[in-house]
Amino acid sequence: MIAYIDGKLAYKDPAQAILDVNGIGYEIKISLATYSKLPAEDERVKLYTYQHIKEDAHTLYGFLDPNERALFMLLISVSGIGPGTGIVMVSSMSVGEIRQAIVQEDVRAIQSIKGVGPKTAQRVILELRDRLRKDELLAKAGVDTVPLARAHNTNRAEALAALVTLGFARAAAEKTLDTIQSRHGNDLSVEALIKFALKSN
Repeated sequence: MIAYIDGKLAYKDPAQAILDVNGIGYEIKISLATYSKLPAEDERVKLYTYQHIKEDAHTLYGFLDPNERALFMLLISVSGIGPGTGIVMVSSMSVGEIRQAIVQEDVRAIQSIKGVGPKTAQRVILELRDRLRKDELLAKAGVDTVPLARAHNTNRAEALAALVTLGFARAAAEKTLDTIQSRHGNDLSVEALIKFALKSN
């Protein structure tokens, strides 16, 4: 997993950026929030990344703000939300707006995002509201919740990527991980998630 890329901004548009690192250009999908804060081309920039691995493609998603990346990772941990929908969500609303909509169970706000139907909006709220409420309490207590969110959701994302690489269909792998996490909780390591998944098939 590539955690971040630090290099010269060779190109940018509202959907992607290309970072030049020692003569190698990395094409990275970005959110509108990240695009609006990028420096001018040829200046140096650091993007926090998520690498999405499919049978036919490896795609990088990048964010200037680690909090935006953490929320993106939370969103794509929800069954039925892939990176494409996740990037649309964080492009349509700010990190604070999405977190508030989930905590306040505002289905209409989540559903207003392109590509997110009522069932998916309800699933996002159902799966993430308690976690985000807990994050709010921890934040009020002075605990940094970004590493916590990154750890829990990177584990699922990495396990999912590994299972797809091992030959699982993405939909089947997501369903298997849903079952495992409903039985054993959301704090399992990458290795534990993969082992449970392999034993279930």
